[in-house]
Amino acid sequence: MRLNAALLATDAPPIPEAKRWLDGVTFPPDRPLLNVSQAAPTDPPPEPLRRAIAEAALNDPDAHLYGPVLGTDALRAELAAEWSRNYDGRIAPDQVAITAGCNQAFVAVMSALAGAGDEVLLPTPWYFNHKMWLDMTGVRTVPLPCDAAMIPEADTAARLVTDRTRAIVLVTPNNPTGAEYPAETLTAFRDLARRHGIALVIDETYRDFHSRSGAPHDLFTDPDWSDTVIDLYSFSKTYRLTGHRVGAVIASESFLREMEKFQDTAIICPNMLGQTAALWGMRNLRQWVTSERDEILARRAAVQSYLGPVDGWEILGLGAYFAFVSHPFDAPSDAVARRLVREAGVLALPATMFAPPDDPICDKGLRIAFANIDRTQIRDLANRLAALA
Repeated sequence: MRLNAALLATDAPPIPEAKRWLDGVTFPPDRPLLNVSQAAPTDPPPEPLRRAIAEAALNDPDAHLYGPVLGTDALRAELAAEWSRNYDGRIAPDQVAITAGCNQAFVAVMSALAGAGDEVLLPTPWYFNHKMWLDMTGVRTVPLPCDAAMIPEADTAARLVTDRTRAIVLVTPNNPTGAEYPAETLTAFRDLARRHGIALVIDETYRDFHSRSGAPHDLFTDPDWSDTVIDLYSFSKTYRLTGHRVGAVIASESFLREMEKFQDTAIICPNMLGQTAALWGMRNLRQWVTSERDEILARRAAVQSYLGPVDGWEILGLGAYFAFVSHPFDAPSDAVARRLVREAGVLALPATMFAPPDDPICDKGLRIAFANIDRTQIRDLANRLAALA
């Protein structure tokens, strides 16, 4: 049979590809595999949350039925209230939609914004699933280079906007680089997008692990935020609900009405048990989330302390779950990533999975998802990289 040409031209999913590098490799007991390839919690949700999920599964008949296309009223209202409080803005429940994870939030938003032949700006290095979706749907990705601190600049983006541009996408804290975009950077991009009548899509999957106390930006203090800003969020990392697939979109009511067409066609409704879990977590686990953030920030500090001084290796970006590093070898990053598996027992992703082939970052960059390993393992990682160099 004949398959969709755009799908065939789309890159393969990087995580499964990287895991195939492990085939046939033996890791001795004194040097077990350090898997820093994927940014996902490896522990289940805390027990009280698991009990809440079990209680709903047993005793709430609605948990097993179709729900509202844009999510339950209770969760939409809770998220609107928290965003309004945390960002000192005004977000109404009908400006919130619940999705089947943040990846699905992105594809729903892009389906409402852009079609074949349109253009979307993605900073490089980019989040590979964003690029994959645009490729599948015939939307042209316009690479937006970042500066040495892994921060994109609105002035650079302004030179790339055309009459085909439909959106600029920013991820902060960033995947893959970990970079936390300054508030003034987001404001400059908002102003640029508004001048051109296009959307500024901000993926804040990792906002709960931001090193800054308080709101990371002030975009929602603008009473007209919804004419330009679309915000994405994930419950997966914050509450360890990756398998339950719960995310959110914060946007104008009129935009969400159009996005609802895609949502109804693609998933009918978000996972009902997942929504129950997210709501319970928001109402009951605030202190627990604070402790999780503290631990991630401690691991970030450990990366800086242990990996920062390693000769030949340079930390280009650091934050949330990620360190983006430059290696010292005279070889492209994909070859170095395979060598790390064989010679150091480390599985990390090369920059070739996050950028176009002609981007210079492909020669030297590697993403390390340090949230998956504890501080002792981070020290071990640094020692292994030092020995390899």
